[in-house]
Amino acid sequence: MIKTEDLSMVFTTEDVQTKALNEVNLEIRQGEFVAIMGPSGCGKSTLLNILGTLDSPTSGRYIFNGAQVDKMSESQLTSFRKGNIGFVFQSFNLIDELTVYENVELPLVYLGSKSVERKKKVAEVLERMNIAHRAGHLPQQLSGGQQQRVAIARAVVTDCPLILADEPTGNLDSTNGIEVMELLSELNRQGTTIVMVTHSKRDAGYAHRIIHLLDGRIVSEEHNEPV
Repeated sequence: MIKTEDLSMVFTTEDVQTKALNEVNLEIRQGEFVAIMGPSGCGKSTLLNILGTLDSPTSGRYIFNGAQVDKMSESQLTSFRKGNIGFVFQSFNLIDELTVYENVELPLVYLGSKSVERKKKVAEVLERMNIAHRAGHLPQQLSGGQQQRVAIARAVVTDCPLILADEPTGNLDSTNGIEVMELLSELNRQGTTIVMVTHSKRDAGYAHRIIHLLDGRIVSEEHNEPV
């Protein structure tokens, strides 16, 4: 599904060049749950941002289901993201002025789905995430765990094959964190590929494979029996 070849990312300022990623070669198969770990500043979020096409690599290749993503134009990347990738962030990134329902509906609006189809799909995914009873609430009226459920609902409402999760439990207590990881694990069992950046060994325990980064390079990986 995903393949990177000699993927590198260099950030340049007036005084210094920083190599955030250094010739990363990575393959992720469809249906895998992969955790990326490493110390702060090792390149985890940079790699996730490139996989999500939020950043472009300085050099190297990024291939998704046979398509060379790093050669796409900005308009092509926008279209590519809509149908293929869902994002789950540590800070939830919900729109405060929109209700739970409207936040989850938004990706379908961008895709041009018809109103009747949107209503049916949003209702289904809110029920699936056990947050339907909060459909009319605003994000600030929800707990952190509920907000992350809404964020996951928004990520999966388009039936995208890949979810990228950046520290998805970082702002949650342990109970809500476990609930969120159980949700992601269930989505993976249903066929969604998940790539997650985390500092948490507990969260990484849900993955099939753990990749360790250091100084922008993959230094090791281990296979895991998921929780």
